[in-house]
Amino acid sequence: MYNTDLPTRAELPTSRQLVRSTVIAAAVAGALLVAIVLPSEYGIDPTGIGRVTGLAEMGAIKVSLASEAAAQTPATAPGAAAASAVSTARVAAATPAPSAPSVVAKPVVPGQSQQMTVTLKPGQAAEVKLDMRKGAKVAYRWETRGGTVNYDAHGDPVQAPAGFYHGYGKGREVSSDEGTLEAAFDGKHGWFWRNRSKAEVTVTLKADGEYTAIKRVL
Repeated sequence: MYNTDLPTRAELPTSRQLVRSTVIAAAVAGALLVAIVLPSEYGIDPTGIGRVTGLAEMGAIKVSLASEAAAQTPATAPGAAAASAVSTARVAAATPAPSAPSVVAKPVVPGQSQQMTVTLKPGQAAEVKLDMRKGAKVAYRWETRGGTVNYDAHGDPVQAPAGFYHGYGKGREVSSDEGTLEAAFDGKHGWFWRNRSKAEVTVTLKADGEYTAIKRVL
């Protein structure tokens, strides 16, 4: 049997060589952090490389999405509706009602007809909600000019529990949608749009029916 010879002391790296290798590795890691990681993950581009390679735009979108997720109650992940409904029922049964006073919805004012227009820059999002009572119906139509958008139609009840989501429909790269939205509960119901194109897009919404107010919430 042959055993590999152990290296001699002369063949081992010196302390100076080890320090030099460590410094070089730290410098390379720092360069990658500044040139690649910061632009692609946080939209921070001190060197300008991220702007040239497109990493800075990707990082800005990630930061925007993270901010929206933190600011909004509804979950938007696929399949979240069914899982959220089950978990919400369990939480509601185990958790006592909050002590804060309930928000009283305004009386339904049937027959309203209003139009709202929002302009989205590349990567930008907007959300428009209607105040509606349970069972109220609104005939709606929205359409885009300048490109397509991704959308998510959903509702938020008064004092919605964490993780609650009730969807009415969603789509990708859509230029228009129309139909009748029937409120499943008292609360706010409407649409979230995001412009994933590289051009400015305008969305025009027209809503006719039983709601008390329409407003842009994002």
